[in-house]
Amino acid sequence: MTFEAIISDLKNKIYHPIYVLSGEEPFYIDEIADYIEAHTLTEDEKEFNQTILYGKDVSIPLIIDYAKRFPMMANYQVVIIKEAQDMDKNEKLEKDEVLNAYLDHLQESTILVICYKYKKIDGRSSFKKNVEKKGVFFESKKLYENEIPKWISDYLLKKQYQITPNACKLLSDFLGNDLQKIVNEINKLIINVPLGTSITPEIIEENIGISKDFNIFELQKAIGNKDILKAMQIVNYFAANPKDNPNIKNLTILNGFFTKLLMLTDLSDKSNKNLVASTLGISPFFVNDFLTASRHYSKDKLIHIFSLLREYDVKSKGVDNLSANDGELMKELVYKILH
Repeated sequence: MTFEAIISDLKNKIYHPIYVLSGEEPFYIDEIADYIEAHTLTEDEKEFNQTILYGKDVSIPLIIDYAKRFPMMANYQVVIIKEAQDMDKNEKLEKDEVLNAYLDHLQESTILVICYKYKKIDGRSSFKKNVEKKGVFFESKKLYENEIPKWISDYLLKKQYQITPNACKLLSDFLGNDLQKIVNEINKLIINVPLGTSITPEIIEENIGISKDFNIFELQKAIGNKDILKAMQIVNYFAANPKDNPNIKNLTILNGFFTKLLMLTDLSDKSNKNLVASTLGISPFFVNDFLTASRHYSKDKLIHIFSLLREYDVKSKGVDNLSANDGELMKELVYKILH
């Protein structure tokens, strides 16, 4: 089942006796578990019928013991196992005989929720198939980098806000693909912004503190335009604010930028903006920026830039680098890229 389908069922009070929520993206797992915890039982019912356990503190036999109990003065009891991956030390969860035996004799009045984060449960296992027959098996997948801007836009739309493409790119480049971190920052932002507002880079700078002029997105743009003055102004700002602009993050983003440029050099038809956007995995809004950059960087130059990125990635980690800090290394790198 999809995240949306699970939440829809829960809102319609369609419950299943077991939910196994696994995967590398913890955000959706927490959202489902938190919804069940908050809304399945009334406050009075929760006192005797809701149990929250943590993987490091329990064993599977103990969980099953809780799951087999009957509710008191309620239709259901809820048992939620948070951080269930911490149980998985000696044997795979999906191979546990006690848990698999429980699937054959589920307590229908129990809603057992197993939150198995940061890992995937073997999708080929009989355990997964049995869970799908009797309840809900959900795999929460990490979003790819190019999916984050749309996710941000959709999330804000649900909150009755819009966001400009530049602002969306600014957030995604600065915050990466950690959905919980993105949501935390967005929620802090919209506290001070009226409903229906279109979020701009200026609003982000004012409420989150990400500079609209001196950020990795603007550095990419300056490099793409061969705007040496602007690029060096930005890296000087990075050097003065190293905590907010670590090389490990910026080098990863620059590597993605130049990878897209390399893909563009191999594209025969650059006149079709929709084709360019889909090939590079970007919004059509940014196609012109990449087309401009492609005129400044030949394939040979891009190959040289990748060798520079590898060199300075290693130096940022302390290899062959006795004293240069992140700011000095980034200045050197950008200078070499632009010359």
